[in-house]
Amino acid sequence: MLYFLSPFFLSPFTDITGGIHSHQMLGRCAQQEMALLDCLEAYGFGRGVKKCSYLIDDFRECQTHMKQFRRFYEMRRERDRQIAAKKLCGDKMYCSPVVDSY
Repeated sequence: MLYFLSPFFLSPFTDITGGIHSHQMLGRCAQQEMALLDCLEAYGFGRGVKKCSYLIDDFRECQTHMKQFRRFYEMRRERDRQIAAKKLCGDKMYCSPVVDSY
């Protein structure tokens, strides 16, 4: 589950190269990663996995966008189902969103 947060073998080399694959250099997930690492540092890795699970979920969503993709996929599937059931036809089939809907 959290194999990417802590290295299997700790050494001075892993301490030096630990920051290479972080999101702190202008990454979009920098704030979530920092909050997660602060929480894990406060509780320790073993206990922090349980205590900081909500931060882990937020950080993983920021990295992968899986919830956003699933939502998009389900909306597309529902639209395709309505098209197949002839509830949507003509211009309503593929309408663009309203301008301020974002």
